[in-house]
Amino acid sequence: MYAIIKTSGRQFKVSENDIISVNRIADVDAGDKVEFGEVLLVVDSDVRVGTPFVEGAKVEGEVIKNYRGKKINGYIYKPKKDYHKKYGHRQDLTAVKISRIAAQG
Repeated sequence: MYAIIKTSGRQFKVSENDIISVNRIADVDAGDKVEFGEVLLVVDSDVRVGTPFVEGAKVEGEVIKNYRGKKINGYIYKPKKDYHKKYGHRQDLTAVKISRIAAQG
């Protein structure tokens, strides 16, 4: 059984016991329960596709940790204008372990 969920503007294919990294979920700590209600597709014995979301379906998970991702370095320059700029970015992420896929209906 697996499902496709939408969170943080991205879509994830999840099964039970999967660990996914999503953009930081506000106000959660390690051990907290989270629920994803925007389920686009559920596949078990049959396939249920939502329009846009599957009625009564939800995916439950447990927060493992909040952390910062790998650093991404960027460099901007404009030729012949003596303009150079270097920057870095680290994304705030939340690791979530999927505990249950509930598909009713």
